[in-house]
Amino acid sequence: MTKTRVGIINVTGYAGVELARLLSQHPEVQLVTATGRSAAGQKLGKVFPHLSALDMVVQSQPGEADLVFSAMPHKESAIEIVPLLQRGVRVVDISADFRLRQPGAYPEWYGFEHPAPHLLEEAVYGLPELYRSRIAPARLIANPGCYPTSAILALAPAVRAGLVSDVIFDSKSGVSGAGRSLSLGTHYSEVNEDVSAYALGGHRHLPEIVQELGLLRPEQPPAVTFVPHLIPMTRGILTTAYASLPPGSIAAGDRGLDEIKALYHDFYRGEPFVRVADAPPHTKHTWGSNYCLVYPTLDRRTGRLIVISCIDNLVKGAAGQAIQNMNLMLGLPETTGLQAPAVYP
Repeated sequence: MTKTRVGIINVTGYAGVELARLLSQHPEVQLVTATGRSAAGQKLGKVFPHLSALDMVVQSQPGEADLVFSAMPHKESAIEIVPLLQRGVRVVDISADFRLRQPGAYPEWYGFEHPAPHLLEEAVYGLPELYRSRIAPARLIANPGCYPTSAILALAPAVRAGLVSDVIFDSKSGVSGAGRSLSLGTHYSEVNEDVSAYALGGHRHLPEIVQELGLLRPEQPPAVTFVPHLIPMTRGILTTAYASLPPGSIAAGDRGLDEIKALYHDFYRGEPFVRVADAPPHTKHTWGSNYCLVYPTLDRRTGRLIVISCIDNLVKGAAGQAIQNMNLMLGLPETTGLQAPAVYP
C-alpha cells in the first residue's frame, strides 16, 4: 500500500523537529520533504543526531507532498500556506495564523494584518475532542496552541453544561514553549531555580481560549482570566482552572463531587487521548505522550470547581495533536503512530 507523502515546513524549530521524530515511526505516512532556512543543504541527522535514521536533506523550499505541516512563526506561516492550498495540498498549520475567526484580532494580538482573511472561516480548529467530524474532510487545520489545549480541555465539560460563567486559568509551562530562538529570558541562568508570571496584560493565547469556550456555550460565554507562568523544566504544561459554580447547580458535599466526576467521564468517554485522572496529575505523567490528563474536583468550603490538566506542550500541545489531526484527515485510526505512553522518570 502506498504511503501518504508528508512534509514539514521549518523542521528546525521545536515543534518541527518533534513532528519529524513522531512521523519517523508512523506506519502509514512517509516524510519526504522538510525545510529549514538555517539548515538548508545539510543532512537532517547532522542537524539533529537523534534523527540520523531519517536519510534526508533539509531543503530551502518544500518539495512535493500530499499533506504539509507548517511550523513557521506567526504571519510567515500564512504566507507559506496559501500557495500550497492553491496547489491542492492539505495543510495542518501549527502557528496561530488560522486559529482566530475574526481578522481584526490579528493586529491586536499578533501585530499584523492577516494576509489571507478569506481562509479564516474555512480553517477548522484542530481540537479533535470538539471538532472531529469537521477535521476529517478539511483541507486546512488550525492546530491549537499549547496553553489553549490544556485550558479548553480542562473546562469544556463544565462550560458546555452551563456551570461556568467566570473562570481563572493558572498555567505553568516548560521553557520549550518559548521556542528555539535565543533570548535572555530563556537562558539557563535566568530560568533555573525561578518561577515567573508573564503577559499579565493579556497573553496572545487568551483570545483563542475565549473564542473556543464561548462557542461551547454561546448564550453564556464565560469571562476568562488567564495567567501563564514560566517554570524551570523543558517540557510540559500544568493548568489549574478555578470556576465558581452557580448556587444550586450541583448537590452539596460528596454527591456534588460525584456529579462533577460523572459529567467529565461522560464528556470524555471514548476519547483516545483524554483521561479523567483519579488523582491530581503531574506533568511528568504526560512527558513525551499525546495524552491530556484532567482531574476535576470541588473545594467543599467555597463550592468552587477546580480542574487540573496536564499535557506535553510539544506533543498534545503541538506536534502530536497535529498528527492526530492528520490521521483524521487521511481516514486513519486517530491513534496511529501516537500510542506510546509517557516517558518515566
